[in-house]
Amino acid sequence: MTATCSVRRRWLTGDGVRLRAVTAGDPHGPPVVLLHGFPEFWYGWRRQIGPLAAAGFHVVALDQRGYNRSDKPPRVAGYATDRLAADVVKCLDDLNVSRAAVVGHDWGGGVGWHVAAAHPDRVSKLVVLNCPHPVAMHAALEGSWAQLARSWYVFAFQVPGVPERVAAWSDFRLLTRLMRRTSRPGTFSDRDLRLYRRAWARPGAMTAMVNWYRAAARFGPRLPSPRVRVPTLLLWGQRDRFLGPDLAYASANLCDDVRLVRFPAATHWLPHEEPAEVNRLIAEFLSETISA
Repeated sequence: MTATCSVRRRWLTGDGVRLRAVTAGDPHGPPVVLLHGFPEFWYGWRRQIGPLAAAGFHVVALDQRGYNRSDKPPRVAGYATDRLAADVVKCLDDLNVSRAAVVGHDWGGGVGWHVAAAHPDRVSKLVVLNCPHPVAMHAALEGSWAQLARSWYVFAFQVPGVPERVAAWSDFRLLTRLMRRTSRPGTFSDRDLRLYRRAWARPGAMTAMVNWYRAAARFGPRLPSPRVRVPTLLLWGQRDRFLGPDLAYASANLCDDVRLVRFPAATHWLPHEEPAEVNRLIAEFLSETISA
């Protein structure tokens, strides 16, 4: 499941919630926090956990709030981005870690952008895979019809109660079909999708997952400055059906120290489709911090 790496499961304390985590590697090694996106959970990093642990890092892969076994606050406000970012900071406190590298994909990247911008003292380096900086995304939604069309699901998710009822009624077939149709053939196995279905079927999970999108539309991120000043690696699958490639450049322009690496043949599901190269780039980038 995790590239022949043994993992440990534990609970961590977030911002008023309990979060389930999988950890691997030397507990005294440089800490790396992995943040999954929608509609995954820690398992979405199964191809990264083992290699990063083998490279000497202490890997912590969270089930973010609302997902899988983690707590699921009932109110939409509980999923505002500043609360999601506060979860990461509180988890670092619980781990007795002053600074960590943060790696995020999709919504996990959105949380990573926020943590790095709002709490730069807690982030040694940032790695984001196929997720735009929130300021870049907001500008694209206001100024690009193409991005509005790509983001149709964001608006569909705003309807109270309907998306989660439709998902459960179809045994999540619409969601699994969407994942397979927007990824390269063979990216998600039947076993993978069974595990995802089990996570989605937990009481309150689908509502909580969709509430991330509802909270983003209602509250938005509150940042003192949008600039990201920590060293950043931005990895981007160019065939992303949800996010246009221009968002990568717009996001990079909001960083003081950034390296952008594009994958022409990869889709939105980059960590699944190009694990060897993704793992190499992340490990090398984070190792530069250790030796600096």
